[in-house]
Amino acid sequence: MIDEGIATLLPQRDALNTPYWDALNEGRHIFQRCSLCANAWLPPRNECPRCLHDAWIWETASGDARLISWVVYHTAFHPAFAQRLPYTVAVVELAEGPRLISNIVGNEDPEMLRIGQALRLVIEREADVAVPHYRPEEA
Repeated sequence: MIDEGIATLLPQRDALNTPYWDALNEGRHIFQRCSLCANAWLPPRNECPRCLHDAWIWETASGDARLISWVVYHTAFHPAFAQRLPYTVAVVELAEGPRLISNIVGNEDPEMLRIGQALRLVIEREADVAVPHYRPEEA
């Protein structure tokens, strides 16, 4: 169970990001793709970060990703995370291109993580919010 203090850290929904959170709640991870230059990105924004075009579509990610970078936290910098120690925060690149910051789950030994390692999407609920996490794929 997540500490009550996590409520202050939960995402604030708005017209732009509500489709993202709704899709996660349905078991899908979506991202935006520019209709002009085909760039894909996360988190949601009104225009393409590459060309600034304001026409884009939502696409559903395959769930496949790779590990770009990570850090293992042994100190909780917010009380809501104290019960998770140690936990792994990672930069993850979706197979479709966008990168996001997420957690690595289902990995008891962070020493076994490797840059470029295959990951798989795991949608978990935290304080009743569906959140994308990633687990290492079997070698």
